[in-house]
Amino acid sequence: MTTFDPNRAWSLHHQVAVRPEPFGALLYHFGTRKLSFLKDRTLLEIVRSLDEQPTARDAIAAAGVGTADADRYVGALQTLASSEMVVEQQD
Repeated sequence: MTTFDPNRAWSLHHQVAVRPEPFGALLYHFGTRKLSFLKDRTLLEIVRSLDEQPTARDAIAAAGVGTADADRYVGALQTLASSEMVVEQQD
């Protein structure tokens, strides 16, 4: 299992396709053939901005998520990391 550290840089895996939907989005990993549902448009915004932010926590803050709600999004990103939808950026 991937250890997710929200204070590190993350990005969408290069084999993952994002399909926006009214409820959020579908993520499909062509390498693992896994499908994930993002049931929140804010989470979609966070996932799409991971490459642009220095850390996952910064991506959460940039999406306008307050500190009281940040843990919920950290948990969602942990789940996406464990299924290899998002990966830690390499130096």
